[in-house]
Amino acid sequence: MAEAVKTYRQVQAEETRIRIAQAARRLFAERGYGATSIDAIAKQAGVATRTVYSAFGTKRELLSLICDQWLAEAGARERAQQVFAIADPVERLRGAAGWLANLYAAGFDVVLIFEAATDESPETRALLRSKLAGRNEVMDAMIASLNDVLRVPLKQAQAIYRALAAPGVYQELVGESGWSPEEFEVFVADSLHRQLL
Repeated sequence: MAEAVKTYRQVQAEETRIRIAQAARRLFAERGYGATSIDAIAKQAGVATRTVYSAFGTKRELLSLICDQWLAEAGARERAQQVFAIADPVERLRGAAGWLANLYAAGFDVVLIFEAATDESPETRALLRSKLAGRNEVMDAMIASLNDVLRVPLKQAQAIYRALAAPGVYQELVGESGWSPEEFEVFVADSLHRQLL
């Protein structure tokens, strides 16, 4: 069955949503999630405030799209499938480290926006928890796929990977100490290898 062709108006609306989300991402990173108003986002995007409300309704919905765009830009799903396809356990751990490093390099600003937004409403906290749970599920599955060769219990191995993935680790090493994302990837890969296999 052929894919439905979008109308000009649908294409235009989609482009406007993307432009608004990009403007919001810049402002959230610069000013903070809580300090950024819908009016400021509209001005930055070059649209009327009512257009932002019409397209998203709330800042929380903007945050959700920003996260989805970040994951798509990073190729998170595709790269995760590539990691699962690696047969050699050491190389699969290296792939898991590469997946994480690529995710952060593609949009660590989004991670910091999420951290800053955790003080917001219960609905926003629930959204952030669900997004984080999705990341953790992928990470846990990567480690679980090596369960038969782990030298530590599975839960412990998964906790080690999640600890290395804590945003503060990347911030300290890459943001504060000047490591490249590639150096971070090597550090995570070597740490996982030493601790888990």
